[in-house]
Amino acid sequence: MKGMFDHDAFAHDLAALLAGRGFVDLTAWRKVRVHGANAVAWLHDLLTADIEGLAPGRARRSLLLTPTGRIRADVQVLRRDEDLVLVQDADQPEHVGLALSPYILSANVSLEDATSAFSLLAIPGGGAELVGLPGFTPSSLGSGIDLLTATGKPAWRVEDALVKAAFVEARREAADAWRVINGIPRMGPDFSTDSLPAEVGLDWTIDATKGCFLGQESVAKIRNLGHPPRVLRHVQSVAPFVAGSPVLSDGEVVGQVTSAAPLADACVGLVMVRWVAATTQLTDTQGRSLVDITTSG
Repeated sequence: MKGMFDHDAFAHDLAALLAGRGFVDLTAWRKVRVHGANAVAWLHDLLTADIEGLAPGRARRSLLLTPTGRIRADVQVLRRDEDLVLVQDADQPEHVGLALSPYILSANVSLEDATSAFSLLAIPGGGAELVGLPGFTPSSLGSGIDLLTATGKPAWRVEDALVKAAFVEARREAADAWRVINGIPRMGPDFSTDSLPAEVGLDWTIDATKGCFLGQESVAKIRNLGHPPRVLRHVQSVAPFVAGSPVLSDGEVVGQVTSAAPLADACVGLVMVRWVAATTQLTDTQGRSLVDITTSG
C-alpha cells in the first residue's frame, strides 16, 4: 500500500550505513557558495567555528547565532580551493544565505545560492576510504565524507561509482536513525531557534579563541553562569520509545524524547531534560531505565 513504512528496506539501509557501506543523497539540501577576496575572513567573523583554519578538502560544522546566543542556523562549511560552500538541511526555518546577506556591507564577498548547481552525496561512517573519490571530511551527517559535484553527468558518474563499489543508497529514515544511534543532534527534531549551543551538545562547534563572532558575548555570559537550563542526553533502552514521550527522573517528568531509532534488541534516542536531570537516572513512564550513552562531539 502506498505510504506504508517498509521495515525490511529500512533495516537493510540502516545495516549498510552502520557497516560503512551506505550513502545518502543530500542534493535537496541548501548550498550557498561564498566567494570573494574577503570571503574566508568575513565568514570567520560571523560563524562560531574556526573558518580561517579550514584547509581545502576539509569541512566543519558551525553555527550562526542570534545576538542572544540562540541558534539561528546550523551549517556545514566545505572549504574548496577558491571558495567555500555552506551546506544546510532544507528543513531548517531560515535560509543561511538570506540570514548572512545583510552583513556583507562593503566586504569583497559574494553569496550565491548553488542548491541546483551541485549534487551532494554523504557517506557517513568509516567506509569512505573504500570509494577512492575525493570529498570533504567530515560529512554533513557526522563522521565520513561528503561528495560535492556539479549536477548532471558528473553527479551521475559519482553515484554510478558508488553503486559499482557495492554501496547502498539509504533512505532518509535510515539516515536519520544512523545519526540518532550516533548521538548527533539535528535542528528541527532535537533543537530549535530557541536553543543554546550548550543545551544541545554543540559547544564544540564554537572556537573560544576567536576574536569575534555573532552572539559571542551572550555565549560567554552563558558559560559564566556555569550551565544551560536544559541539556540533551543520548540514551538507550531495551523497551521501545518514540519522539515526544515523557522522560522522568525520580518519578517526576523532567523532559521528553526528541528523536528515537529502533534497533533489533533496543531503542536509542536523544532526550531533552532540565539541567537538574543532567546526570540523574532517567526512566520512561513505565519506570524502565533509559541508560545514558552520551558521547561528546
